[in-house]
Amino acid sequence: MEFNENRAGKPFQESPFRLMFTLPYRLLLAWWQRKQTRRILARLSSEQLRDIGLTCEDVKRYK
Repeated sequence: MEFNENRAGKPFQESPFRLMFTLPYRLLLAWWQRKQTRRILARLSSEQLRDIGLTCEDVKRYK
């Protein structure tokens, strides 16, 4: 039995074509989560930020 015959039946699991779709999706998802985090942190008061160990300047620098 050759190597190709012994492989599992997942033709697109490691395909470069699959990476063309998953990589941009993961980058977009990470960007969206950072954007949501920035919005949430911007709404917190300085006392609430101090409770989680941040300052207003930390929130402004967060990208």
